[in-house]
Amino acid sequence: MKISPLSIGGAFAVEPVQHADQRGLFLETYRHDLLAEAAGHPLRLAQANLSVSAKGVVRAIHFADVPPGQAKYVHCVRGAVLDLVVDLRVGSPTFGQHEFVRLDDVSRRAVYVAEGLGHGFCALTDDATVSYLCSENYAPQRERTLHAFDEELGIEWPVDDPQLSPRDAEAPRLAELREAGLLPDYAACQEFYATLRG
Repeated sequence: MKISPLSIGGAFAVEPVQHADQRGLFLETYRHDLLAEAAGHPLRLAQANLSVSAKGVVRAIHFADVPPGQAKYVHCVRGAVLDLVVDLRVGSPTFGQHEFVRLDDVSRRAVYVAEGLGHGFCALTDDATVSYLCSENYAPQRERTLHAFDEELGIEWPVDDPQLSPRDAEAPRLAELREAGLLPDYAACQEFYATLRG
């Protein structure tokens, strides 16, 4: 398994080693020790989620208040998605920047997204099935949503007719969230990461 940092601090791409023969396929989808070494601290597993999306569905951009935030380890077990990481930590050197990683059932790549980063994806196939391992339980009072098509972010989603949930379609823009003080603070995130390192 190879774990490589993305251009946004706190986000990593995970490339598994696949062992295939005439019987089928075997691989490790998650390694606690290797991810802890790369991220600098272990991922606490509090909740596992699974979503199934039709082609063209955009699920984005979600994040949670830090602390405690919600780190995610995401992989696509069926079909393909274009996974998105956005740096929403005010004061970060990469604030407002984003990166895409294709996740699919061929490469079986995964993405780790630290607390304070925004996450979303676009389904490239029908029945795109995505699994998330999460560091915290879902807590509606701490959950935030950012509009996926905010012009300030300049995200070029590869879909002509995107399908959004009502919540995502009505999500505020980056400027609104920043003005309301609802974006994570980079320094506070760094302090929180330090507590995770023990």
